[in-house]
Amino acid sequence: MDTEHAGPEDLRMLRAAFDTGEPLGWEAVRAFEAEHGITLPEPYRTCVAEIADGCGFGPPDFGLVPLAELPDDWGDDSPARELAKPFPLTEPWLWEEDDLPDDELGPMLEPVFGHGSIVLGTDGCGMYWHLIVTGLHRGHVWNICGEGAGPFGSEFGFTTGESGFAGWVRHWAEGKPWFDAM
Repeated sequence: MDTEHAGPEDLRMLRAAFDTGEPLGWEAVRAFEAEHGITLPEPYRTCVAEIADGCGFGPPDFGLVPLAELPDDWGDDSPARELAKPFPLTEPWLWEEDDLPDDELGPMLEPVFGHGSIVLGTDGCGMYWHLIVTGLHRGHVWNICGEGAGPFGSEFGFTTGESGFAGWVRHWAEGKPWFDAM
């Protein structure tokens, strides 16, 4: 997974997957990055600038959300999003099975939902796909929901798909279920 350069094969696949999308353009992408103090990982960065900034169809189930937006079901009471702060997780965490009291768990979860990631979209029922933009998992796609969080990619054991945005889109475009290695 190369987060610094968009490979030609990945870009061809993304163009085919989002063939009806409208790009945001490089000026708007750079303005977003400057506003948030980040550089988006490739090939997502080139996809948004040149291919599609959001799309009314998957991935995920309810479509790819435009760069500066959140899914309709995100909620107004969510913590402030701070993209420049590192995403805190490096391994799956099923907090639903954690014995911590809610008053301790809540502050630990805020960074998971709000730091170091952009929301790619939702599969509904509070299940969101995030692209990590800062931290040790930069470039990886994570599924974060009310019960827990886990990274997408064959090395993490839940799927046969490749890590990163291109691997996540390719897996969807091939019609495979997200969690096909369980």
